[in-house]
Amino acid sequence: MSLATDERAAICDEFDRVGPDRPTLCGDWDTRDLLAHLLVRERRPWAAPGILVPALAPLTEHAMACYATVPWTAMVQELRAGAPVWSPYRIGAVDGFANGTEFFVHHEDVRRGEPGWTPRPPDAARDEALWTLLLRMGRMLHRASPVGIVVRRPGGASHVLRPGPGVVTIVGEPGELVLHAFGRAAVRVELEGTRGDVEALAGASRGL
Repeated sequence: MSLATDERAAICDEFDRVGPDRPTLCGDWDTRDLLAHLLVRERRPWAAPGILVPALAPLTEHAMACYATVPWTAMVQELRAGAPVWSPYRIGAVDGFANGTEFFVHHEDVRRGEPGWTPRPPDAARDEALWTLLLRMGRMLHRASPVGIVVRRPGGASHVLRPGPGVVTIVGEPGELVLHAFGRAAVRVELEGTRGDVEALAGASRGL
């Protein structure tokens, strides 16, 4: 099994549990909107570029709107079934790199969409996979930071994500560090550094 496979199953289980109307951390999206986003990304490649390119966003929005009348259980089953055979996400390496963090982050977007959330219990395999992905993607996710960034796990392992003037050390479990790097505020991390450097990092955008 892989992080992408495990988190695909986990987010589908969560969708089954909470239904289509649950708030998420994705702005004003509810769970139906978020699931439609995941399906368009994986199954409608002609519309997917609008996820990252603002000028093409209407294509993505139109494709997502097509799911407005699809039964919820059918949407969840589509995601659970995996990418179509013609999709790049069917390739193991692509699935592992692109879907591991995608499904993990959005799973937490659902779990943490309302007050009262708690982090999931530690899982050694999941945490190691997330730590590895963070070290690969972290510099890019923090590319707007005006200060240097070090990430550190509570157990002591650390890594310089980004050199720069000043430095902020972000301390947390791998999943929390990944969520923070993707711009989520509902996380449990500690920021160590001078007040000015911490404020500079807080004011910078994070994520894709």
